[in-house]
Amino acid sequence: MSLPNLQRGLALAIACFLTGGSAARAQISLQSAVDLALKNSPRIRIAQADLAKARAAWQEARDAYIPAVSTTAGYGQATGAPLNVPIIFSISAQSLVFSFQQRDYVRAAEEARESAQHALNREQIQVIQDTTNTYVALDNAQLRKTVVQRELDLADRLVTVTSERIDAGVDAKVELPKSRRTSLQIRLAALQLDDEIAFNARHLATLTGLPVAAIRTDPRSIPEIAPIRARQAQQEVADDEGIAALASTARSKQHQAFGDRRYLLRPQVSLGASYSRVDTGLSSYAAYYPHYGAAGNSENALSFGLSFTIPLLDMAHRARARQSEADAEHAGADVLLQRGIFQEGQAKLRNSAVELQLRTDLAQQEQEIAEDQFETLQIQLQSAAGSSSAPQANPKDALNAELQERQRYYDLLLSRLQLQQVQVNLLQQDGGLSRWVQGTPVSTAPTPFQRPGANTPTVPATTTPSLPGTPPQGVTPAPPPVPVPPTAPR
Repeated sequence: MSLPNLQRGLALAIACFLTGGSAARAQISLQSAVDLALKNSPRIRIAQADLAKARAAWQEARDAYIPAVSTTAGYGQATGAPLNVPIIFSISAQSLVFSFQQRDYVRAAEEARESAQHALNREQIQVIQDTTNTYVALDNAQLRKTVVQRELDLADRLVTVTSERIDAGVDAKVELPKSRRTSLQIRLAALQLDDEIAFNARHLATLTGLPVAAIRTDPRSIPEIAPIRARQAQQEVADDEGIAALASTARSKQHQAFGDRRYLLRPQVSLGASYSRVDTGLSSYAAYYPHYGAAGNSENALSFGLSFTIPLLDMAHRARARQSEADAEHAGADVLLQRGIFQEGQAKLRNSAVELQLRTDLAQQEQEIAEDQFETLQIQLQSAAGSSSAPQANPKDALNAELQERQRYYDLLLSRLQLQQVQVNLLQQDGGLSRWVQGTPVSTAPTPFQRPGANTPTVPATTTPSLPGTPPQGVTPAPPPVPVPPTAPR
C-alpha cells in the first residue's frame, strides 16, 4: 500500500473512532475535522521542517564556543628527505573563545528560530481557518439543499395547479410559462448548489485526508458566535502571527547587520589543542634529524594555546556589512507596511461584519413576514371552504406564498453563512479561532494594541496570540454569494 493511501486509511480510521460510526455514514464533527487537517496538512509539515532547520542553525551559532574535536591516523613508509613529521595519529580540538560579532550572530539565529515558530503557528491557524470555513459552508449548503428541494416540489405543484386553472378558464395562458420559468430557475439554482456542495466536500476531504464519501457534517458541533450589534470603537489591535514572524525576521537581520559591522579592528580569540604520536621506524626522519632520537626526547607531541586575530582591512566584509544593513532596513520597513495593511484590513472586515449582522437580521424579519403571510393564506383557504363570505383565496396563492417564504429562508441561510465566515476570519485575526473551535466562548472585540518595546528601536515588538498559529496578512474575503432562486410570481 502506498504512503498516501495508508495516510488516508489511518485518517479515516481515526475519524470513525472519534465519531463512533461507520466510515460511510459517520458524522465528522468540526473539532475532528480540524484535528485531522492539522495532522494531514503538507503546509504544516513544511513549516515544521523550516522550524527544525532554524533551530539547528541557532544551535550551530551557539555551539561555536564548544570545542570541535577530530582525530586522524595513518601509517606508511617513506624514503629520502622527509617532508613532514611522521605522525601515526593525532587528536586536535579547536573552539572560539571570544568574538564581538558571534554574540550578535547567536541572537540573529535565535530571532530566526522565533520567526520560524511564528510561521508554523500562522500555518496552523490558516489550516484551522480554511477547514472551519469549508466545514461551515458545506453544512450550510446541505441545509439550503433541503430548502431548494422543497421549492422544487412547490414549483412543480404550481405548474400543475396553473395548468388546471388555465383549463378551467380561470387564469390566462401567460401564467403557465411564468410558472415553468420559476421551476426552471429553481432547478438551475439547485444544480449550482450541488456543485457548491461537491466542491466543499472535495476540499474538506483534501484537508482532512478522508474519502469524499465519508464527509458528513454535524451541525451540533459548530459553536455559536456572539452577534455584533454595533460598530466597535476603531482602535489598534495586536499583531497576528504573520506580523510577528516578519518582526522576528527583521530583528534577526538587525543582529546580523550589527555583528557584521563589528568585525574589523576587534579581536577574535580562538582555542587550539593537539596531541600527536610520532614514529620514525619506516622513514628516514632520524637520519636527517639525528638529534630527534637523542636520550630524553619523547615521541609524543602536545600543544595548547590561544590564538588572537585582529582583522585590519577586509573590503569584501565591509561591503557585506552594508548589504546586511540594507536587508535589515528593508525588513523593518516591511513590518511597518504589513502591519498597516493588516490593521486596515481588519477594520474593514469588522465593519463588514456589522453590516452583515444587520443584513442577517433584516433577512430574518423578511422570512418571518413571509411566513406570516403564508399562514394567513392558509387560514383564508380553510375559512373559504366553510364560508362564502370569507376573503377569497386559491391554492395558487398559497403555493406562491410558501415559495416566497422558502426563498426568504434560503436568503436568511445564505446571509448567516457569510456572517459566520466573516466572524471566523475575525476570530482568526484576533487569536481566538482555536479556542472557539474547541467550544470556548470568545468575543470578536478587538485586542488592545501593544506598543513597541524599548529594546527594539527599529522594529516594533509584537504580541504572540495564545493559540497555535495565524493567518495571511490582510483580509480574507467573504465567499462569493451563491445564486439564489428567483422570487416566485404572485
